[in-house]
Amino acid sequence: MDLSSPSNQSSTSKWNLFLFPITFKRIFVYAITIFVLMFVSFYVIFNLTMSSFNAQFLFRFGFLSQILPSNQETPLQVCDYSYGKWVRDKSYPLRSYSESCPFLDPGFRCRQNGRKDDEYLKWRWQPHGCDLPRFNATDLLERSRNGRIVYAGDSIGRNQWESLICMLARAVPYQSDIYEEKGKPITKHKGFLSMRFREYNLTVEYYRAPFLVVIGRPPQNSPHKIRTTVRVDELHWFSEKWVGADVLIFNAGHWWNEDKTVKMGCYFQEGGQVNMSMNVMEAFQRSLQTVRSWVIKNLDPERSHTFFRSYSPVHFRNGAWNKGGLCDKEREPETNYSRLEDEPANNQLISKVIKQMKNESRKVQFLNITYLTEFRKDSHPSLHREPGTAADAPQDCSHWCLPGVPDTWNELLYAYLLNMGFKTK
Repeated sequence: MDLSSPSNQSSTSKWNLFLFPITFKRIFVYAITIFVLMFVSFYVIFNLTMSSFNAQFLFRFGFLSQILPSNQETPLQVCDYSYGKWVRDKSYPLRSYSESCPFLDPGFRCRQNGRKDDEYLKWRWQPHGCDLPRFNATDLLERSRNGRIVYAGDSIGRNQWESLICMLARAVPYQSDIYEEKGKPITKHKGFLSMRFREYNLTVEYYRAPFLVVIGRPPQNSPHKIRTTVRVDELHWFSEKWVGADVLIFNAGHWWNEDKTVKMGCYFQEGGQVNMSMNVMEAFQRSLQTVRSWVIKNLDPERSHTFFRSYSPVHFRNGAWNKGGLCDKEREPETNYSRLEDEPANNQLISKVIKQMKNESRKVQFLNITYLTEFRKDSHPSLHREPGTAADAPQDCSHWCLPGVPDTWNELLYAYLLNMGFKTK
């Protein structure tokens, strides 16, 4: 028996009709909200996965806005700066030092040595997916106060070392406050150089060790064809001076080839034995393990920041360096990607060792400059070498004009130091 009155039924029906659009609207709003959340979540996951933590994507949402250029203390790896493109930027030279920097080797002052154009100075490296922080010399000097920045390796490392000194010198009012500790001139001599920035009690040092490990006389009674040996299990004796470095940048590569080793009677030695069957890349791999072991044993894991710079490409055209190879006609970066060389085996071996060291809780970074440098066939000294060079001397298509490409290597170094939260204690 229905006890409700007709009037009650009528009012209930009217109330239900009144509630229906409100309920429908709420359900519709909830559905739209859930859909939007799902879409945003998918978009975030997709971008993080496919773009390897694409910084520009996060910039759109404001999460990392201005982190790169603001020199924040928070260490954050947001970008692989090694891959991108060269962008023409006429204002770029205005932010750099000039050839009048007193700390440059004469052989790197290309325009003073006769180069007429300056187009090679008007290119800026633009990484994919993010921006390089603008190099701040004052900031890096402050971060490095009472510290040591050490470059160890071949003459391309000296190229980069001189670049950093001139980049930092722009923030020092009086150049007399920067000096070589033993009064040595900056030239292509063997040994080491140490530039002191007096106000900051900072030294920026360079040690010439082309193989990083020892090269010396072979054991007694070795075959006559063995003139010298590379001792792949013994780090260069300069290494005792590298202990205590706050930033240590290794480089090697230009001497690790057959032309500069076995074809010159230079073979590879472990312990007291020369292994004449060991090839160059196997020897290089063993030397890298020697470097790794030394770092683990001798450097403070909290204080020291270790970098290994990759191979710097050469650009000899129409012949090798000693067979008429040239690069003096080049006026702009390479645009034909088919002419770019493959990733050298050296880099693969370095990357593997870096991963091992990271697993051992070390502050290490692979400073991979090979790809970006491969484009810059236009930025070598070529014919414009130091005064006094013989007219028929080979062109220099392996070192770099300064200012020039090594400045970009140091911009990458600075960016990685920011990401690592570097600051001396």
